[in-house]
This record gives sequence, C-alpha cells and structure tokens, in this order.
Amino acid sequence: METFSIGRAAIDVGVSTRAIRLWEARGLIPPAQRTASRYRLYSEADLSSMKFIRQAKLLGLTLGEIKRILETRQAGTVPCDEVRRLIDRRVADIDCTIAELTRLRATLDVARCHSQTPAMDPASNGVCLIIETANPLDS
Repeated sequence: METFSIGRAAIDVGVSTRAIRLWEARGLIPPAQRTASRYRLYSEADLSSMKFIRQAKLLGLTLGEIKRILETRQAGTVPCDEVRRLIDRRVADIDCTIAELTRLRATLDVARCHSQTPAMDPASNGVCLIIETANPLDS
C-alpha cells in the first residue's frame, strides 16, 4: 500500500498542508499514520477523502456540513438527499446574494451619475455628496 507525505498529499489534492492538518484536527479525515520520526503518512483512501472535501468546499459547503455528510456515509447510508438539501440552500443563498449585489450595482450606478454634479461646498459639514446621497436601501 502506497503512502503519501503531507506535502505530497497536499500537491495531489490541490490544497495546503495547513488545510489537511485542519481537516484532520476537525475529524474530517482520520488521524494520519506516523513514521518513527512523527511525519504524517496518508493512504490512497485518505487522499480520496481529501479530494471529496476539497470538491465539497468548492461547492460552498462548510466543514461542519462536509463532516456530517462523511459521517452519514461512514454509517452506511448514502447521503445524497442531505447533499441535495444543502445544495438547494446554497443556491438560494447565492440567489439572495446576487439580488443584493444587483441592488448595490444599481445604487453605485446612480452614485456614479451623481458624481458628475458639482463638488460639495468645502465649508459644509458634509464629507462627500456622492456617498451621502446614495441610498442602497431604495434600489
């Protein structure tokens, strides 16, 4: 059975060694085997789990969510229904973020148009009319 150092595992998986240590500390992967000099060694199965974790992170899942998915699978249950619910929630969050960013973009476009107006009187108490007249809540 081939084993991999943490550096080699990190390169193969496409993450940092720090991420692997964190995943191990949080219980997403089992504690690594150790050499006599205490270097971590990982198996092919460990690398497979790490690749799954990386892919799940890229999809926006949290480490807690990923841990629950892995625990469900280790208990002998296929976690696809749970994953669908998590992804549906993630898509809803993204849709909400897109709507918020669209409103912000519209507000900034209005502010940009206002920036073409004359500058504020230096004797006034204001700081900058562009920001002060922008209303992100109205967009």
